[in-house]
Amino acid sequence: MSKTERKSVNLQDHFSELTDPRRRKVTYPLTNVVVIAICAVICGADDFVAIAEFGRKKRKWLERFLDLKDGIPSHDRFNAIFAAIKPAEFEKCLLSWITALQEVTHGQVIAIDGKTLRRSFDAASSKAAIHMVSAWATANHISLGQVVTDEKSNEITAIPKLLEMLELSGSLVTIDAMGCQVKIAQKIVDSKADFVLAVKGNQPTLHQGMIDFFQHHLEDDFARVKVRRYATEEKGHGREEHRWYYLCPVPDDLPDRHRWPKLKAIGMVISNTQRDGKDCNEIRYYILSEYISGRRFADAVRSHWGIENRLHWQLDVTFQEDQCRIRKGHADANFSILRRTALSLLKNDSTSKVGIKNKRLTAGWDETYLEKVLTG
Repeated sequence: MSKTERKSVNLQDHFSELTDPRRRKVTYPLTNVVVIAICAVICGADDFVAIAEFGRKKRKWLERFLDLKDGIPSHDRFNAIFAAIKPAEFEKCLLSWITALQEVTHGQVIAIDGKTLRRSFDAASSKAAIHMVSAWATANHISLGQVVTDEKSNEITAIPKLLEMLELSGSLVTIDAMGCQVKIAQKIVDSKADFVLAVKGNQPTLHQGMIDFFQHHLEDDFARVKVRRYATEEKGHGREEHRWYYLCPVPDDLPDRHRWPKLKAIGMVISNTQRDGKDCNEIRYYILSEYISGRRFADAVRSHWGIENRLHWQLDVTFQEDQCRIRKGHADANFSILRRTALSLLKNDSTSKVGIKNKRLTAGWDETYLEKVLTG
């Protein structure tokens, strides 16, 4: 598609290929169910009862662009439909719509990380709490996709599935140590993207080799090797934090180097945090497929840490995700997708200078503002 062409931003166009799970005669069009749910979650709905009530209260406004001659579904009907919709299809349709509204910029950092929905555990049916592995475009604040697993340990198998869903070309993908796997690195490279992967004890030979290298060269301040540096200092909330970033071309004798595709550089981050007169020091190590600048390395690392504040924290505090007891079928996974979509849309609105919580309230009060959020 040329730059002058524009994708349709009509939400209904992007859900035309979503499979309707209902086998009997359909009373409520699937598009109606999805659109009402998205609007309701943006406006503060955190369960299916609230979604159905939103639909009834906003019926006159919704009739401007939906055929509601058969009325608004009950909360049980919403629950049953979302329990049956395939999350992968639903995710794909929403991502198509979101990226039509907000183009993901070339070269930006895409952070991949996991989060457990704690209240999705159901002892009665022995259903495990679901674990969502999400991709977050850090510059645009867009949730690009997610894959459901039943355990945190399954992130290793979920991440490749998530990568297959995404258009990664030209981006810089960051993943924590759980995703530091040769096959995952290869999939990123095959997608014409670059990686910044955290290295810990799950790659013991590589990890120890990096520790030895950096300790050896710190002794003479990297006098014998090329190094790119960057430093940051932050103060606030009674805390003072210093970080030092070091990036070196991958040494020829680094253990395990030949297992990793396109490995070009290794990095180290030293952080010192002072709070209440106490010092806390931490050292982290990274492998990279490109020898980037020190500042770019720092931005990638900090952007990945930001997924906790910009995505996971918001989902817990503003959307009460960890308190949600939705468990039936795929309903928990699909409701999680709705939350992330709503958060992406609200973050990308620049017309209101308030926080996400108050943006949700404003959308519920002001239909004109809700339309702005929906149309990007």
